Amino acid sequence: MPAQPPLRVIQWATGAVGSYALRSVITRPEFELSGVLVYDPDKVGLDAGALVGLPEVGVACVDDVDRILATEADCVLHMPLPAAYFGGDYAADLQTVCALLASGKNVITTTGFIYPQVYGPGVVERLEAACREGGTSVYGTGINPGFMSDLLPLTLTGLSTRLDQIYVRESSDFLGHPSRQIVMDLIGFGRAPKDYAVAIRPFRSVQRALFSESVQLVASALEVRLDEVEETDEYELTTEEFEITAGVIRPGTVCASRWIFSGLIKGRPFMTVECVYKADAAKVRRWPKPGFAIHIEGRPQMMITIDEVSHGLAGAAAHAVNSIASVCAAPSGIRTLLDLPLATGRGAIRLA
Repeated sequence: MPAQPPLRVIQWATGAVGSYALRSVITRPEFELSGVLVYDPDKVGLDAGALVGLPEVGVACVDDVDRILATEADCVLHMPLPAAYFGGDYAADLQTVCALLASGKNVITTTGFIYPQVYGPGVVERLEAACREGGTSVYGTGINPGFMSDLLPLTLTGLSTRLDQIYVRESSDFLGHPSRQIVMDLIGFGRAPKDYAVAIRPFRSVQRALFSESVQLVASALEVRLDEVEETDEYELTTEEFEITAGVIRPGTVCASRWIFSGLIKGRPFMTVECVYKADAAKVRRWPKPGFAIHIEGRPQMMITIDEVSHGLAGAAAHAVNSIASVCAAPSGIRTLLDLPLATGRGAIRLA
């Protein structure tokens, strides 16, 4: 049987997650890098390999969207920060994703789109129309949401004879996160309380959208109709000064936050996702230590804990990269994790 030609991939954005994805695309033989779109003017013109510490590959980074749209490729790894982070809204990302789909490229995105059905038939029809025009598919993913708060809980429910409630907790340590824009500006660490509430409005908007999609996806898969998804959040202040990779956290400023998203039925939680973010877990004693926990209440009762994910950004990128082949082979249209074969790390195996 003749060998399959490599899948042609475009990397859209090369931030913390996008750089990990780009490195994987370059180093895995089943892929061929077709283009790279960047936002930082200092990256324009750089060779994509050199950008991520690899030998040059002959593909220069560009900031020209029209050029990327005209580039032939099988798939785009769409990994910018969601537009809402910058005061925009879901419509801006929707427009970009639809343009890519209509140009004949499948899209895997980490900006949401995990379950776009929550936004109503108008959004669904725009996506489906773009997919029909390009003969393509769109798939939203990530590590949480996209894996921990949806794929794993749904897998566990396959053991249930009675299912009462699903609870998922993420606790993340941002000590080594490299992006000041995300850690300080968006999440709000290092901000005084009087500035924090205003500063994190874009982050709150993105969080609410992402986790509403995730909770609604799980409910839909289980044929449960939620009345609403409720969101609450709170923060913790530090009493000491300490430094993290993204900057300095001074006394009296925010050093951690806790977010809870609950899918309710008649006022009772059916699925709850708790997210705890800490600037430095060693300095913040309140709330659980880093890791993931999944509780399935019912019969049988089940609990899974993951004590540590040492490179969460790499995990988010890997889940997207490992989905490329399945998304490219899938029928045209909106794809969710329910529609695709399980994405494994088969192509990432490296044996000495």
